[in-house]
Amino acid sequence: MATMSGGAFPASLTPRPTKTPDASNYINFADTSFSQWSQQYLPEVYEKEIERYGKRTVGGFLRMVSAEMPVASDQIIWSEQGRLHLAFSGVTNGQSASGANSEVTLTFGTSAEADLLAKGMTLVLADSTNAVAKVLVSTEAAGAVVKVQVYGAADLSGLGTTVSGFVFGSEYAKGSESVGISRDANFQTFNNKPIILRDKYSVAGSDVAQIGWIEVTSEAGTSGYLWYLKSEHESRLRFEDYLEMSMVEAEKKGASGTTSLDGTEGMFEAIENRGLVYSGADFDGAGGLSQFDDILAQLDKQGAIEENMMFLDRSTSLEIDNMLAAQNSYGAGGTSFGVFNNEEDMALNLGFSGFRRGSYDFYKTDWKYLNDATTRGLIGDIDGVLVPAGTSTVYDENLGKNVARPFLHVRYRANEVDDRRMKSWVTGSVGGNYTSDEDAMNVHFLSERALCVQAANNFVLLKA
Repeated sequence: MATMSGGAFPASLTPRPTKTPDASNYINFADTSFSQWSQQYLPEVYEKEIERYGKRTVGGFLRMVSAEMPVASDQIIWSEQGRLHLAFSGVTNGQSASGANSEVTLTFGTSAEADLLAKGMTLVLADSTNAVAKVLVSTEAAGAVVKVQVYGAADLSGLGTTVSGFVFGSEYAKGSESVGISRDANFQTFNNKPIILRDKYSVAGSDVAQIGWIEVTSEAGTSGYLWYLKSEHESRLRFEDYLEMSMVEAEKKGASGTTSLDGTEGMFEAIENRGLVYSGADFDGAGGLSQFDDILAQLDKQGAIEENMMFLDRSTSLEIDNMLAAQNSYGAGGTSFGVFNNEEDMALNLGFSGFRRGSYDFYKTDWKYLNDATTRGLIGDIDGVLVPAGTSTVYDENLGKNVARPFLHVRYRANEVDDRRMKSWVTGSVGGNYTSDEDAMNVHFLSERALCVQAANNFVLLKA
């Protein structure tokens, strides 16, 4: 039996004076605090089995890009700011002018859309061919109908029957009264709820010899015991992977869903519903760089967040390497290898980890979850995800104030009594732990958590 000094084990563990196994003195070898100890005293953990599949865990994505914070409620609610400017689409253009003021009729989809426009506003209108006209709103909305007068033309016959547009200002006559429109700030409210994840590892009483014990000595000179189960290690690793995979894959129960539980909104669902989805990208082809620029054009329309991380499957990662290698180290086509100090030797090393295009910095890495044959690598329908770096400012309904949060973060249930971020406890009648008449030791795992994807309009899901 090995002995560890006081500085060799985390303060969160409480050694027991007797060999009694419970959650407070259990060693989790997934904790890097024990990596050196396990290599020194448990060589069979690493050498007994051939590592046929290498590192088998797929977790780590959320640890790299997100934060974790507690929540006390069953529901997480936040509000995100809306667009500052007013735009519209799918409006029916009356084309020809009529009446004493030569007005043209615009018909909106609903009266609520038309009511956003006030007399005196000036608009830019355009059709599908990008023909453009500037108009003045001449009357208040009547139902879904707004009448406008045209600058520089007799009517709107130069535009198609369906137009889009936006407000660019206003113009009023001298001495005008009752001008403009009072409009509250536009915002959207979103919510998510945590789900409970559970698993366990069970060892029969006959196999209790699998329990290993470590005698430890604290700084104060007192001694006690910590325990571990070699086989339980894999169960714990698998459960920790499930914690992350659930936050990525989970879905809320829809109107036609038949599951008895409500589910939660995972990252993929959030981006599908509220983010940007780019399908069929081939960055290695002749138009690879232009396809990448299509994504940049969409980012320009959203938050234009400068730094972004790309988590990709192997083929897409290599496509981007080839796309960048087709440029030269001096930034042909606007590509800059500033992260490589523009050194040609470094740029020609095809394992790029970062690059700059336009006003954006991208840092890419392979995401094992998309490559592993027992996870998304089995399906192959998702090529990668682009995640903005930094934080967003949102209104937290529970706190009642604006708070800065990472765009991607995990909320777990916790209060003064119980922390459900990652619980572990022991039941059974084996090894000095007597909670039931079952001739076994059961190590239980539980977590209650939800993922918050804020400002999802800045995320990009790359689909095959």
